[in-house]
Amino acid sequence: MIVRPRRDDDLDRCVEALRLVHEADAYPLNWPRDPRAWLAPADAAWVAEAADGTIAGHVAVRENELCRLFVVPGEHRGASVGRSLVDQAKSWAAERGSGLTLNVVDEQRSAAVAFYEATGWHFTHVSDADWSGPDGRPVRLRYYKYG
Repeated sequence: MIVRPRRDDDLDRCVEALRLVHEADAYPLNWPRDPRAWLAPADAAWVAEAADGTIAGHVAVRENELCRLFVVPGEHRGASVGRSLVDQAKSWAAERGSGLTLNVVDEQRSAAVAFYEATGWHFTHVSDADWSGPDGRPVRLRYYKYG
């Protein structure tokens, strides 16, 4: 597996990978109307590409916020794909002399929360999102910072 900058021609394969993640993990919580456009905006973005050319994971940074991080279910989980992607984003931010923030749906036992807390992110606060979940109920977000 290699981590490399995302190219525009990766976006359709990233959407296919994101669909697998959404079906397995409900991430994103609400499936976007235009998933390609949801993934596209970024100051920088990277993909983890498996030896066979498939997309194993993705991460982006936009306005110093780590976002759109996902790892495809199956053999790529537990293989440090997420950590490699996050490390790439951290290095990119450090080269620019900036820290990173992120937010994640407030489920304290979630794999995402456990991952961020185990990889050095510092919890800062919880707040209500300005959007609701698929059931129409309010969503709480946990905020973290790094660096």
